[in-house]
Amino acid sequence: MDHKEMVKIAAQACDDKRANDIITLDMSEVSLMADYFIICDGSNERQVQAIAREIKDQAEANDLEVKRLEGFEQARWILVDIGDVVCHVFHKDERSYYNLERLWGDAPLVDLELSKEG
Repeated sequence: MDHKEMVKIAAQACDDKRANDIITLDMSEVSLMADYFIICDGSNERQVQAIAREIKDQAEANDLEVKRLEGFEQARWILVDIGDVVCHVFHKDERSYYNLERLWGDAPLVDLELSKEG
Protein backbone atom coordinates (compact mmCIF):
# COMPACT_ATOMS: atom_id res chain seq x y z
CA MET A 1 0.00 0.00 0.00
CA ASP A 2 1.43 3.39 -0.91
CA HIS A 3 1.62 6.40 1.38
CA LYS A 4 -1.24 8.26 -0.29
CA GLU A 5 -3.58 5.34 0.39
CA MET A 6 -2.45 5.21 4.02
CA VAL A 7 -3.10 8.94 4.37
CA LYS A 8 -6.53 8.58 2.81
CA ILE A 9 -7.51 5.74 5.18
CA ALA A 10 -6.41 7.67 8.27
CA ALA A 11 -7.93 10.99 7.16
CA GLN A 12 -11.20 9.27 6.27
CA ALA A 13 -11.27 7.70 9.74
CA CYS A 14 -10.92 11.20 11.23
CA ASP A 15 -13.71 12.50 9.04
CA ASP A 16 -15.97 9.56 9.89
CA LYS A 17 -15.77 10.55 13.57
CA ARG A 18 -16.44 14.20 12.71
CA ALA A 19 -12.98 15.52 13.51
CA ASN A 20 -12.57 19.27 13.10
CA ASP A 21 -10.28 20.99 10.60
CA ILE A 22 -8.47 17.92 9.22
CA ILE A 23 -5.25 18.88 7.50
CA THR A 24 -2.52 16.76 5.97
CA LEU A 25 1.06 17.95 5.68
CA ASP A 26 3.62 16.43 3.31
CA MET A 27 6.60 16.07 5.64
CA SER A 28 8.86 14.19 3.21
CA GLU A 29 11.10 17.20 2.49
CA VAL A 30 11.12 18.77 5.97
CA SER A 31 11.34 15.92 8.50
CA LEU A 32 12.82 12.47 8.93
CA MET A 33 10.05 11.42 11.36
CA ALA A 34 7.33 10.68 8.83
CA ASP A 35 6.30 11.36 5.26
CA TYR A 36 2.90 12.73 6.29
CA PHE A 37 1.29 14.31 9.33
CA ILE A 38 -2.46 14.37 9.72
CA ILE A 39 -3.63 16.96 12.23
CA CYS A 40 -7.18 17.31 13.52
CA ASP A 41 -9.07 18.04 16.70
CA GLY A 42 -12.13 17.02 18.65
CA SER A 43 -14.44 19.02 20.86
CA ASN A 44 -14.04 16.89 23.99
CA GLU A 45 -12.02 13.98 25.37
CA ARG A 46 -14.52 11.33 24.30
CA GLN A 47 -14.51 12.54 20.71
CA VAL A 48 -10.70 12.74 20.66
CA GLN A 49 -10.53 9.12 21.85
CA ALA A 50 -13.17 8.04 19.32
CA ILE A 51 -11.20 9.62 16.46
CA ALA A 52 -7.95 7.95 17.55
CA ARG A 53 -9.68 4.59 18.03
CA GLU A 54 -11.20 4.83 14.52
CA ILE A 55 -7.79 5.59 12.97
CA LYS A 56 -6.35 2.55 14.77
CA ASP A 57 -9.27 0.30 13.80
CA GLN A 58 -9.24 1.35 10.14
CA ALA A 59 -5.46 1.00 9.92
CA GLU A 60 -5.63 -2.52 11.32
CA ALA A 61 -8.59 -3.40 9.07
CA ASN A 62 -6.37 -2.47 6.12
CA ASP A 63 -3.41 -4.52 7.37
CA LEU A 64 -1.43 -1.48 8.49
CA GLU A 65 0.65 -1.80 11.65
CA VAL A 66 -0.05 0.75 14.35
CA LYS A 67 3.48 1.25 15.63
CA ARG A 68 2.57 3.51 18.52
CA LEU A 69 -0.48 5.05 20.17
CA GLU A 70 0.31 7.64 22.84
CA GLY A 71 -1.79 9.93 25.00
CA PHE A 72 -5.02 7.94 24.78
CA GLU A 73 -5.89 8.06 28.48
CA GLN A 74 -5.53 11.83 28.84
CA ALA A 75 -7.11 12.49 25.42
CA ARG A 76 -5.54 15.94 25.08
CA TRP A 77 -3.11 15.05 22.28
CA ILE A 78 -3.20 11.51 20.94
CA LEU A 79 -0.50 10.42 18.55
CA VAL A 80 -1.27 7.48 16.26
CA ASP A 81 1.84 6.29 14.41
CA ILE A 82 1.18 4.08 11.41
CA GLY A 83 4.69 4.26 10.05
CA ASP A 84 5.18 6.90 7.41
CA VAL A 85 1.90 8.55 8.44
CA VAL A 86 1.60 10.07 11.91
CA CYS A 87 -1.80 11.30 13.08
CA HIS A 88 -2.06 14.03 15.70
CA VAL A 89 -5.52 14.09 17.28
CA PHE A 90 -5.85 17.08 19.57
CA HIS A 91 -8.40 18.35 22.01
CA LYS A 92 -9.44 21.69 20.49
CA ASP A 93 -7.76 23.68 23.30
CA GLU A 94 -4.44 21.86 22.91
CA ARG A 95 -4.33 22.24 19.14
CA SER A 96 -4.18 26.01 19.25
CA TYR A 97 -1.57 25.88 22.02
CA TYR A 98 0.85 23.56 20.19
CA ASN A 99 0.05 24.92 16.72
CA LEU A 100 1.85 22.21 14.72
CA GLU A 101 0.65 23.80 11.48
CA ARG A 102 2.81 26.86 12.22
CA LEU A 103 5.71 24.83 13.63
CA TRP A 104 5.86 22.78 10.42
CA GLY A 105 4.88 25.69 8.16
CA ASP A 106 7.46 24.68 5.54
CA ALA A 107 5.55 21.47 4.83
CA PRO A 108 3.10 21.70 1.93
CA LEU A 109 -0.58 20.92 2.50
CA VAL A 110 -1.99 17.83 0.81
CA ASP A 111 -5.46 18.19 -0.67
CA LEU A 112 -7.59 15.12 0.02
CA GLU A 113 -11.06 14.40 -1.25
CA LEU A 114 -12.82 12.63 1.59
CA SER A 115 -16.06 10.80 0.95
CA LYS A 116 -18.92 12.04 3.09
CA GLU A 117 -21.25 9.64 4.83
CA GLY A 118 -24.72 9.72 3.34
